[in-house]
Amino acid sequence: MASSEVHHLFHSPIADHSFSHDKGTLAVARDNSVELYQLSGNKFSLQDELKGHDKTVTGVDIAPNSGRIVTCSQDRNAYVWERTANGWKPTLVLLRINRAATFVRWSPSEQKFAVGSGARVISVCYFEEDNDWWISKHLKKPIRSTITTIAWHPNSVLLAAGSTDSHARVFSSYIKGIDERPEPSAWGERLPFNTVCGEFLNNSAGWVHGVAFSPSGNALAFAAHDSSITVVYPSAPDQPPRAMLNISTRLLPFTSLIWNGEDEIIAGGHDCEVYRLQGDENGWQLAGSLEAKRDQSGAVREESALNMFRQMDLRGQAQSNTRLDTVHQNTISTLRVYEEQGGNVRKFSTSGVDGRVVVWTL
Repeated sequence: MASSEVHHLFHSPIADHSFSHDKGTLAVARDNSVELYQLSGNKFSLQDELKGHDKTVTGVDIAPNSGRIVTCSQDRNAYVWERTANGWKPTLVLLRINRAATFVRWSPSEQKFAVGSGARVISVCYFEEDNDWWISKHLKKPIRSTITTIAWHPNSVLLAAGSTDSHARVFSSYIKGIDERPEPSAWGERLPFNTVCGEFLNNSAGWVHGVAFSPSGNALAFAAHDSSITVVYPSAPDQPPRAMLNISTRLLPFTSLIWNGEDEIIAGGHDCEVYRLQGDENGWQLAGSLEAKRDQSGAVREESALNMFRQMDLRGQAQSNTRLDTVHQNTISTLRVYEEQGGNVRKFSTSGVDGRVVVWTL
């Protein structure tokens, strides 16, 4: 079981969250803005607010080394925010999209970031020194629908994306002059921009909600709306995968997942609970919940017969208790690695529709 540290920030949905490298600052996407919370003792208090978007903010990510914050929104824009003496200064990014931006993440190198969108493209953005602005190149083919999620490979060149056309794909986002040429791998050797290194269809054609590379980058996992998680082990460039394993569950769909080492996946979603899956290329299975269930036997006081029948008459039920027996009280929207060593996760964080950010210790 995992222990949890709960921060109930407000009573509104959190679309995305991100911690600074020192874990002192927490950025959360709330409605049309991003709120920055500062850790004071054991609690987070509101310190600043990033206002610039005029529609719902869908993604936020803090670069660990530079401290830059990138945000994206349904207003079709993305901003890179940098701290100055006068506060946070936004720089508009030229995304060149005509639909909502849906998801954003910095690459591990922090030289670029990727923005998914409803325009059936992924904008790979990088800074152009000559003109002093952030510009983008588009990954287009063979995307046929809205990008819901993206994840970077450790080499900062390969990019995984999930979409509402039920596919998880791996692209090359190599940009000459920005990226170092990656080492050959099972995903590919020569990797010009927009090379499709893998394309995988969900079994029941369900939307893909979450994708993640394993710490080594040699496996890919994606969660879909049919309540399954699929793990792919590539074999060689232009060859079928060595193994492609689908783990079906009877739970509600997962929305986000992370790897803990090479043989464990942690996932959460509409069940409002965090689950652990374990295995390797010979087979995967759902290992159970990470949450310790609270004992409810003495939590609810004994009701008298008269009061019980009164409740049944008024509400059609003997007891009125709407609290879930889970840490999150609504859908978990995002899982992020909080602390790791050598690819093994020591702590991770979750945020959800209940306005809570929870830090879990394994």
